[in-house]
Amino acid sequence: MADRPLMPIATAVWLIDNTALTFDQIADFCALHPLQVKGVADGDVGAGVRGIDPIATHQLTRDEIEKGQADSDYRLKLSRPKTIVAEKPQKGPRYTPVSKRQNRPDAIAWMVRNHPEISDAQIAKLLGTTKTTIQSVRDRTHWNSSNLEPRDPVGLGLCSQIDLDAVVRKAAAKKERLQKDQPQPDSGPALEPTQDEAPAEEDENKKSFDPAKVFADFSTDSSKGDN
Repeated sequence: MADRPLMPIATAVWLIDNTALTFDQIADFCALHPLQVKGVADGDVGAGVRGIDPIATHQLTRDEIEKGQADSDYRLKLSRPKTIVAEKPQKGPRYTPVSKRQNRPDAIAWMVRNHPEISDAQIAKLLGTTKTTIQSVRDRTHWNSSNLEPRDPVGLGLCSQIDLDAVVRKAAAKKERLQKDQPQPDSGPALEPTQDEAPAEEDENKKSFDPAKVFADFSTDSSKGDN
């Protein structure tokens, strides 16, 4: 948050109309030039602007105004909000300092070799690079491919260990989920043998049955009985 009210000219209008502060004090508090404040008082600057009470907006206290009116050398202090809400980080590619950009291909090579489960999109977001660069490192078409040395991106200062661990966990969970979603092969019910497929035992019985031999043995036994 800057050390100035949200609407400096409107605040200056109110301070001119409702306090005995000097132009220099108002200019210092509103981050304006003293001539601008004089122009506001003369109606040459900000004509038609409605004044805003900085006390009502919790940007200035009554005590600060009284201190300023009692001492023309006193400089008003902007009131700080009791609760500071952190600004929401904007989505976009990670910024990488110029001095470290030359190390990104080495970090990409390390990611590709040690964490193949991580997608190119995740690597690009983590390291602040592009999918084209990642693909060139993968298929060794990068202009400096012969000199690339896989190195940990955390050690190179391209990302934090917390961010790297989070990406690894996310990729591992996605891989496990995809494996569970894949259909398992089904062997199906056991099939009955068809008529064309005769059991091996039956084939052996057919092969061992010889009608001529059976009748020959029968004739031999009958002749022995006659004797």
